[in-house]
Amino acid sequence: MATSSATSALLVLAAARTCHAIRVEQSVEINGDMIRLGQLLKLAGAASGGADAKALIASGQVIVNGEPELRRGRQLHPGDAVRVGTDDLRIVAAATHIKNAK
Repeated sequence: MATSSATSALLVLAAARTCHAIRVEQSVEINGDMIRLGQLLKLAGAASGGADAKALIASGQVIVNGEPELRRGRQLHPGDAVRVGTDDLRIVAAATHIKNAK
């Protein structure tokens, strides 16, 4: 029976590893040089509104540049990385279009 128990433990461990292996990465373009964390979560679709964003942040599910973040008003800039659950968000500057003057 010890062998069966050990085999079950290995299967559970393997299942836990594969669950965390699936991550979704998304680039989020922003106009300007800054966006606040709560706004980013709404823009990226991770939160449906301000209250939802506040709850996600307060629950500790939001990581900014590898550090847990609890401030909804945290300023983010292009190059910053935000993890929300299994979603990875990368802030990028929106491409600017220059019109030719005639």
